Amino acid sequence: MTKQFETTANFLKVKIDFTPEICIILGSGLGALVNEIDDQIIFPYSEIPNFPVSTVQGHSGNLIFGTLGGKKIVAMQGRFHYYEGYEMNEVTFPIRVMKLLGVKYLIVSNAAGGLNPKYKAGDLMIITDHINFFPINPLRGKNLDSFGVRFPDMSKVYNSDLIKLAEETAKKEQIPYHKGIYIGSSGPTLETPAEYRLFRIFGADATGMSTVPEVIVAHHQSMKCFGISVITNESEPENPEIETTHDEVQNMAESVEPKLTKIITGVIKNI
Repeated sequence: MTKQFETTANFLKVKIDFTPEICIILGSGLGALVNEIDDQIIFPYSEIPNFPVSTVQGHSGNLIFGTLGGKKIVAMQGRFHYYEGYEMNEVTFPIRVMKLLGVKYLIVSNAAGGLNPKYKAGDLMIITDHINFFPINPLRGKNLDSFGVRFPDMSKVYNSDLIKLAEETAKKEQIPYHKGIYIGSSGPTLETPAEYRLFRIFGADATGMSTVPEVIVAHHQSMKCFGISVITNESEPENPEIETTHDEVQNMAESVEPKLTKIITGVIKNI
């Protein structure tokens, strides 16, 4: 797919007059951060050669170039998921393109279910590590040597300097937060009570259906990664008879989005 990566990157390069340093991926209900981006150049995914198209409610489907926190950035307003029927090389296609555009940092957000009993709906969790519970690793197949090594070390995937910047921003803005481990699985079903218990036994604090594939590919190509989750529902709800819906997940994410924007903007300003 290297030629496709290059075709897509070249299409975008001739339409922008700067090199983006940072890529931000905005998950379900978290797309409003783009309102803070100045000098926007917007490309609907449907108009970008070889780009997948997001099919999920809450994912607008735009690639936005501009300035945020004094830095040149590119934001993905909506992402692609394995459960949509995309293969892993399609889910992570934009990350390969970002590398060719010159991006050095990946900042990724998501809506996640809380596993840690201390987490409440509306909390924020800075990701310190992840567990890949998807059925396929995005690096499966022939290695793309021009992007990275065959067997990448995964001991320090989430950059400690970026985590420190996020913590400093959260404390300055008086935003409570957790630090924890995210487990990614395929979906689209939400987790059963037994799966919640299993994931907690694994040591995970939050669970979702994204992030892990993109971060693996970004790390493979030596990008510095930062991830943050909005906890949209709890592992031990007050009323266990109430079912969780995607609308509720999206609404909760939207309600917390201003706090998320402050933290991400603070990280970017200080990179």
